[in-house]
Amino acid sequence: MSAPRTWIKNPQAIFTANDQDARGGLVIADGVIVELLAAGQVPAQPCAQVFDASQHVVLPGLINTHHHFYQTLTRAWAPVVNQPLFPWLKTLYPVWARLTPQKLALACRVALAELLLSGCTTAADHHYLFPAGLEDAIDVQVEAVRELGMRAMLTRGSMTLGEADGGLPPQQTVQQGQVILDDSQRLIRQYHQRGAGAQIQIALAPCSPFSVTTEIMQASAEMAVREDVRLHTHLAETLDEEDFCLQRFGLRTVDYLDSVGWLGPRTWLAHGIHFNAEEIARLGAAGTGICHCPSSNMRLASGICPTLELEAAGAPIGLGVDGSASNDASNMILEARQALYLQRLRYGAEKITPELALGWATRGSAKLLGRSDIGELAVGKQADLALFKLDGLRFSGSHDPLSALLLCGADRADRVMVGGTWRVIDGQIEGLDVAALISAHRQAASSLIAG
Repeated sequence: MSAPRTWIKNPQAIFTANDQDARGGLVIADGVIVELLAAGQVPAQPCAQVFDASQHVVLPGLINTHHHFYQTLTRAWAPVVNQPLFPWLKTLYPVWARLTPQKLALACRVALAELLLSGCTTAADHHYLFPAGLEDAIDVQVEAVRELGMRAMLTRGSMTLGEADGGLPPQQTVQQGQVILDDSQRLIRQYHQRGAGAQIQIALAPCSPFSVTTEIMQASAEMAVREDVRLHTHLAETLDEEDFCLQRFGLRTVDYLDSVGWLGPRTWLAHGIHFNAEEIARLGAAGTGICHCPSSNMRLASGICPTLELEAAGAPIGLGVDGSASNDASNMILEARQALYLQRLRYGAEKITPELALGWATRGSAKLLGRSDIGELAVGKQADLALFKLDGLRFSGSHDPLSALLLCGADRADRVMVGGTWRVIDGQIEGLDVAALISAHRQAASSLIAG
């Protein structure tokens, strides 16, 4: 049975991410946008449902291109509050190694719910922890995504270079290469959906140069080509990582990426801070995407991503909240605000506009995930929408609605639609007992830290 034709009518403001005029709203049928209406226009056909959006700012559903859902269990943990990346990781790895399927399920539901409430409709998660008992971690994530009704790119991460071999992770978190490859193959065949409207997709994601061997990087690249899936990893996040690559491989980070067959349009990288001009040109020429994670980069004092140089060179830019132990939130509209402000420190106020930051969070992020069906409002695109009200005290006295979302600090959507179905109504997730989820999640977080 098809969904009723719906008119999202006369929004207070609308951002299409493509400069099309949609001041009269948009029409949705069967989960897809079928009309954009200029001011004063009415739908070409009658609509069974009309939603008055005159009090809402309408955006494409926001797209988060880098996260670690499991880290919602270790937010604001005192021993790592003031640590940079490498000691932060080494302190947290033993805690994360105690993850169980039940704790991961709660962590994923919390992360996804928080994202959804912030206007996010699609999320990429980088899960690379598979200690004994957690071998089916991605299956756990699939169930959580389906429960919340969102879209996800779930990346099958891996760590193969433990402390005993000169890496950072403890040995109990390291897996053998063939185990990783076999599970990756299984996940692709069992869950990966292709084409417009896909809900679940799988990518391959060895964790980082300091936690995996060159062999798993190369084998993952070969599998990605063979199975036509995407590749993801952390790269050039800190100067410590650069030093590690030079000492272990005799290569800078982009040279290393090239040496293992990853420099190309199939790849998107988390952070991408410490590149020189020649490396930026190479990344752009290859079409390799960069996920900017401003909150995490500020929290860990890692640096500032050179977004404008990368874009000018041809590298797509998207946004990600990163892990909830280095942000420590899962909020995409706030992440767009942080991107606006952090990038203004680098480039100045005139060059970094609210529209640019929102474009990174929507159309830019969609490019990173290799998707052309989401990330903008246009005929034929999926009906993924985020609607925000500007009726709170923080917005009083604001004049430009679109700018007010970021400048006044919007942090919660009033309504969110995924594929033509309302998932958030009046600021509440349909069918989710948030209070019960918080209670169970807090207990899981306490027991994980306690060991």
